[in-house]
Amino acid sequence: MKLNELRDKEGATKSRKRVGRGIGSGTGKTGGRGVKGQKSRSGVSINGFEGGQMPLYRRLPKRGFKNIFSNDFNEVSLGRIQAAIDAKKLDGKAVIDVAALVSAGVLRRAKDGVRVLSDGELKTKVSLEVAGASKAAIEKIEKAGGTVKLLEAAAKAE
Repeated sequence: MKLNELRDKEGATKSRKRVGRGIGSGTGKTGGRGVKGQKSRSGVSINGFEGGQMPLYRRLPKRGFKNIFSNDFNEVSLGRIQAAIDAKKLDGKAVIDVAALVSAGVLRRAKDGVRVLSDGELKTKVSLEVAGASKAAIEKIEKAGGTVKLLEAAAKAE
């Protein structure tokens, strides 16, 4: 086989629909758009328009709100921390904080802090400095001989 003999498999490419090329083509004259009117013209976007009547999305009341003061925490399970310690990515003897978790690749980025959840088992004695932890997670850490220091959530960057 030579480079000039390379081809796609039969049926892999489909030729585009050539619209408006005479009545014999099947998509001639109106080009599959029906007949006349605003929608048959090009460059028209009338989504949500109801012929001048107040559109449904404006007739319905607004609901809810976005709390601009809420914190967006990263969640980390105890099992994930233990796996990182076992893989020698985290030092179990040093204090584990957000920076250590990010550098170890456990977290992609630091948001407003880290919250530890109790999924998985913790076998190593660890010292954590995090924004939050579930009660079950704190129990498991203390049972393994570790400590948890809860920090104030980092202020959102304005």
